[in-house]
Amino acid sequence: MLSRNIENMSLYKRMIEIIDVNLIYCLAPIVLTLIVAELFFKRRFETKKVLNLICWLIILYSTITWVYSLIGMIFYSEEFAFSKRATGSYAWAYWIMFLSAFILPFTLFIKKISSNFYYVLFVAIFMKIGFYFERFVVIVTSFHRDYQTENENAEFTDSLLFGILMMFIQGILIAIILLSIFEIIKKKRTKDKSLITDL
Repeated sequence: MLSRNIENMSLYKRMIEIIDVNLIYCLAPIVLTLIVAELFFKRRFETKKVLNLICWLIILYSTITWVYSLIGMIFYSEEFAFSKRATGSYAWAYWIMFLSAFILPFTLFIKKISSNFYYVLFVAIFMKIGFYFERFVVIVTSFHRDYQTENENAEFTDSLLFGILMMFIQGILIAIILLSIFEIIKKKRTKDKSLITDL
């Protein structure tokens, strides 16, 4: 029974990792694309509706990770090591990451601030601030290493910068796809309304 529960938790963790890589890490580029679309094409696209969808995705994802973390802390406390991280020498950083990931997304229930592109961008960045900070540290340390001969042989597609570039491209593509879907829905509704008025 215990091994089955551990297997279920690892499956749950794997699902969260897949969602992270394919959607959550791309939230900042998605919101940035929406901001650019709103700035250059004033009210041309359904950017507010896409932003609302992004807010609900953030809330849903945060709820899922809350449940996963609570179950892990209660039943598998040695794996999650919450008390060690929350009270160690870097407790302040852990609490900033913890509160940003588990409290900040639920502020999007407030309609007035969830309709602000820049606030949603802030939430999207800070809910994964640990990930972004880790990437920043890896990039900075890779510039200052003395292993130039090792770095010269590395392929660009294996580099961290390539991963970040792909994350931005993926976010931009997701935003364009979402804007296109909402644009198709808007045109279909206006076409249906015009057919009804013609009758």
